[in-house]
Amino acid sequence: MRRNRRSQCLFGMIVFTLATTVVVHAQTPTPTPSPTPSLEHEFVKNILRDQKAIWTAPFHLDRGDMKWVVPGSIGLMGLFTTDRITGDEMGEADRQVNISRKISNIGSIYSLAAVSGAFYLVGRTKNDSRARETGLLSAEAMINSIIVEGALKGITQRARPLDGIERSEFFDGGSSFPSGHSTQAWAVATVIANEYKHRPAVQIAAYGIASAISVARFTGHKHYISDVVAGSALGFGIGKFVYHAHHNESLDDVSKSAWPVITPEYNRQARQYGVALTWNF
Repeated sequence: MRRNRRSQCLFGMIVFTLATTVVVHAQTPTPTPSPTPSLEHEFVKNILRDQKAIWTAPFHLDRGDMKWVVPGSIGLMGLFTTDRITGDEMGEADRQVNISRKISNIGSIYSLAAVSGAFYLVGRTKNDSRARETGLLSAEAMINSIIVEGALKGITQRARPLDGIERSEFFDGGSSFPSGHSTQAWAVATVIANEYKHRPAVQIAAYGIASAISVARFTGHKHYISDVVAGSALGFGIGKFVYHAHHNESLDDVSKSAWPVITPEYNRQARQYGVALTWNF
């Protein structure tokens, strides 16, 4: 048991460090050559570059990152110590299980792939560069998250809440840590929210749905709280990195104001006069 506790502490630090450093260093992506190839053409290569950057992120830590890594790691380790208690308490409640599993299905690979595909098809059909990029980058973030969380699941092999006496233990052949649905949902949601940061309603919807999926994985008896928190942080970090690394900054030229643009309108022949109010949001 003591060995398992030490492993929990180690995994907590690794996962939170990975998520935090990916977010921090996402603000300064590696410059790309000009002219920049299309995202479609570079899709597979970008995923390979992303994986290299994600897995090597902890080696680029500096002192400034410690203010996020240390408290976050301690918090995650604290959740590890209470997981069995909170998991058992939630296991006694079953009224919410069906609705929780329906909500969590939104975070499945198929559902998220459909969302990415819809953005891409709308972008191609309507010649909407932002929607097209959102579809490609959200798909890229989702694939990256699947690779990372799949590797972590294979390494930690944590037993799920309903796995009997060995529940919550690591190296027991399980696949609980981190939550895959949470990781994938937050990766996709973060790309969408950043692409449409000029539209608060889209951001609220994206992060709100990702949060609901994460909570549903716990209330649906599929994961522990630490699994969900780690997966959410990891997905958020991956989404941030993918967006900042491959986003076309020319799409950021969106003029917006809380005040409308006032344009006079008149027709001398019809003797009609007035003004037009136009909002860009």
